[in-house]
Amino acid sequence: MKTRFRIYLCAVILVASHHCLFSQNQIERPNIVLILCDDLGYGDVQSLAPETSKIKTPNIDRLTQEGMVFTDAHSGSSVCTPTRYGIMTGRYSWRTRLQRGVVQGFEPDLIDEDRPTIASFLKNEDYRTAIIGKWHLNFQYIDPVTHKNIPKSQKRGLPPIGAKIPDGPIQRGFDYYHGFHHAGDMKAVIQNDEVILHEDEINMLPRLTRESVEFINNQGKEKEQKPFFLYVPLGSPHAPIVPTKEWQGKSGLGDYADFVMQTDATVGAITSALERNGFSQNTLVIFSSDNGTSKIVDIPKLAEQGHIVSAGYRGSKADLWDGGHRVPFIVKWPNKVESASTNDQLICLTDIFATVAEITGKPMPKNSGEDSVSFLPAMFHQPIRSTRVGVIHHSISGHFAYRKGKWKLLLAKGSGGWTSPTEKESENMPKVQLYNLEDDAAETTNLYEKHPEIVKELLAQLESDINNGRATKGEPSKNDIEEIVLWKSGTH
Repeated sequence: MKTRFRIYLCAVILVASHHCLFSQNQIERPNIVLILCDDLGYGDVQSLAPETSKIKTPNIDRLTQEGMVFTDAHSGSSVCTPTRYGIMTGRYSWRTRLQRGVVQGFEPDLIDEDRPTIASFLKNEDYRTAIIGKWHLNFQYIDPVTHKNIPKSQKRGLPPIGAKIPDGPIQRGFDYYHGFHHAGDMKAVIQNDEVILHEDEINMLPRLTRESVEFINNQGKEKEQKPFFLYVPLGSPHAPIVPTKEWQGKSGLGDYADFVMQTDATVGAITSALERNGFSQNTLVIFSSDNGTSKIVDIPKLAEQGHIVSAGYRGSKADLWDGGHRVPFIVKWPNKVESASTNDQLICLTDIFATVAEITGKPMPKNSGEDSVSFLPAMFHQPIRSTRVGVIHHSISGHFAYRKGKWKLLLAKGSGGWTSPTEKESENMPKVQLYNLEDDAAETTNLYEKHPEIVKELLAQLESDINNGRATKGEPSKNDIEEIVLWKSGTH
């Protein structure tokens, strides 16, 4: 009886200590470092898929040993821009004017000026906020000579050095920005709200690495110690695939694998900088990717060499199948999150906002985070207290899918993206797909005819989440556009 009582008492103390940590946020507010890779598939991390991953990723692997791996984490979309919008706002991007594809720059920011972001929220909580890397949410350029907006029609040329940015990250909650807009404009290096130089794309990853390390070093030198939020949305291993000379040929599997290895080294440089500056013990590190691997890397050739980019999940970047949006997701928080642990609860990258808010002990601002649920309890092996029924997936072409528990409904005949069979190749296929992921993680057996009641239930919930302007309970909200087309492949 005494032994049982001790176990019970220890459990009570442990739970109470966690509660105390987050109610007294002024005492223990952690630094937060969010590293987001670009087009890194679940199977590209060796420790996540040891049997099918042939690329060495020792620094990311170390994170898995020092933290918790979420095995059922999903990006808000299977392509770049929508996922990044969801991270910044805690809201699905298809609630905006962006209904498919990605933005190309030279246009107003996709995030409305009055919409709270994770950066503006943390800045209001007295965090120093910085983004070092790829924005890809649109912004405008003001010509340094004419002082007029550079129209999108001139996009084929780079924005000139000295061009000013009136609606970029600095205007969306960040104190500091160093990076670029997207892959097509990677040669234009931006600092804060100005284009400062043009240089070759091969220099971008080393630049982001140096800048990230320098930012961390500078935090250690600040007279006024504040917690910091460092968002590092890398442009790698997305195309252009440009490993530097020291990394070329390192993998033995080709340029893409070399670039993944160089990206892994950047992760190591950032975590090492945290350690050198004494920040490791009170820093929450989150590592993830914006979507699955792109077919541009020649996925079949890598498979011939034994490397499976999606670790057996069907599809890749742009697709509705899990290979398009099931992403690596690792959380490291020493003395808080159990090392070398895993969690199989369903989460989405839109959930980072609500999680960070709960860590600070402050509620999310009104009219924000409509699709965000805190996964903080999961970090302590507790059930997520969710007011959201499921998670909505979205493909490059705007096709929808809905995930609830083991069931996944796809409103598409094929991949909804780039993998064959595409929608054009699937004219004679069923109008929907239904999979039991518990028995069929590779999404091979369509059960829509066998379980029409499940199809009906998930479709109704998807329609409700769309029409309500939010997937969670909270302040009334609405979408930015009047009509969101649910069925992209003809009538239902």
